[in-house]
Amino acid sequence: MREVEVKYSVENAEALLAALRVRGIHLGAAVYQDDQAYAPSGWSFGDSKIGVSFLRLRTVDGRHWFALKQPGTNAQDCLEYETEVVNRQQMHEAILHMGYRATVRVAKSRRTGRHGDTTLCLDEVEGVGTFLELERMMPDDQPATVVQDELAAFVTSLGIEAVRTAETYDSLVRATQDRAVQVPASRDSTDAADTMATSSPG
Repeated sequence: MREVEVKYSVENAEALLAALRVRGIHLGAAVYQDDQAYAPSGWSFGDSKIGVSFLRLRTVDGRHWFALKQPGTNAQDCLEYETEVVNRQQMHEAILHMGYRATVRVAKSRRTGRHGDTTLCLDEVEGVGTFLELERMMPDDQPATVVQDELAAFVTSLGIEAVRTAETYDSLVRATQDRAVQVPASRDSTDAADTMATSSPG
């Protein structure tokens, strides 16, 4: 089985919840998920994810899950294996010894609901924003893009303001971190230039 999903950035969560309620879809209480992402040692952000196996450790309410995801036709079409583990730290050390490195931490508050065979997730991702994620498990012989088009059409039918992204949460978090590093450097350079301009004899 593969997990196929689409993801949207959402500005107005209340408008989304109202649109879902009209469809008879109600989301559960928020659950905090603490994820650590891992990538093969030779892989870097910006490289292709297709066919590469990525790992994740997730903790929810004191319980831990290990997952492997391998993107197929795109980054949101993944072969997935997941199982609960007893000791997160021991699993972390084992992952490092498998030739993987920790990349980014993805912390989020998630509310979930169901619409037929589709899982809907409303995620508040720390430092990144609010997202609607629709997921469906499907057999390997079904084309992922067809399912993704169906999920995208459902979101469009809700009539809300939402922007689709092809990125996964780890890439979105990494991009946010990169921007946070670059902005202060830019401001420092601007401040230094202003100081030089002010102190220079006129």
